[in-house]
Amino acid sequence: MVESTRADHQDLAQRLLADLLPDTGKSVRLGVTGIPGAGKSTFIEAFGRHAIAQGGRIAVLAIDPSSQRAGGSLLGDKTRMELLSRAPEAFVRPSPAAGALGGVTRRTREAILLCEAAGYDLVIVETVGVGQSETAVADLVDMFLLLLVPAAGDELQGLKKGIIELADLVIVNKCDGPLRAAAGTTAAQYTAALHLLRPALPYWSPRVVTCSALEGTGIVEIWDQVGAFRSATTAAGALARRRAEQAGHWLWQEIGDTLLQAFRANPRVAGRLAAMEARVAAAEISPRAAASALLTDFLTPAKTPVDT
Repeated sequence: MVESTRADHQDLAQRLLADLLPDTGKSVRLGVTGIPGAGKSTFIEAFGRHAIAQGGRIAVLAIDPSSQRAGGSLLGDKTRMELLSRAPEAFVRPSPAAGALGGVTRRTREAILLCEAAGYDLVIVETVGVGQSETAVADLVDMFLLLLVPAAGDELQGLKKGIIELADLVIVNKCDGPLRAAAGTTAAQYTAALHLLRPALPYWSPRVVTCSALEGTGIVEIWDQVGAFRSATTAAGALARRRAEQAGHWLWQEIGDTLLQAFRANPRVAGRLAAMEARVAAAEISPRAAASALLTDFLTPAKTPVDT
């Protein structure tokens, strides 16, 4: 219901969220991103099963990329987390990105709140992948984990600096078999690189660790790092402040998204939009002038029978 685009569902969803809001905010929120093939799903399954072994309940909100042509999504994360998705202490929800940027969906925030109200004490948001826009998840979670693979060469070097700067923990996955030595080298390189960056948080210096999600090695160390980050954040009194800032960012994003929806639904805009797009494509008018004309239509009050 929360993810539905139907107006009646959205009204019910907002009433539900208002009732549940006092029961939210008690979970640990983790964001996980990484290049395609980094083993995000395998890592989350291994990490989630360890969390369950420690007595926790885990919710995974996996964002699946949507086709730019057909608009559909495979939503295959449950099949990639077969053991975790069958555990009664776990909830795995794949959702289509549906064109939303930032590696998350527009309703991921609401989904986090619902999972917290349902009693899950660990909520993991898995983004669609790494890229220029896959940083929005940092505005949703308490801790941001970046997964890398060893011996990735130029692809590794091409990672955006913004992602590295946002990462609270860098994890070099697939540290097993013939890649074990390469994983150590990659971890050493990123450890050196992080020393050249100013830490984003005064109470925490990002670390680099290695693991093999396939073999389950290094998972305990990552669990300990998450606990250490949580303790450092709480001791600094930063958790409540960070979540308050995220809520403010959420407010403005909702305002922007809602205004854009209203703009597209406006009859006068809808009547001219296709023609204006064609004129822009034909270089008959600049995009700025076209936008100004459409916004004037949107902002001008409609005439009533009395006005005419």
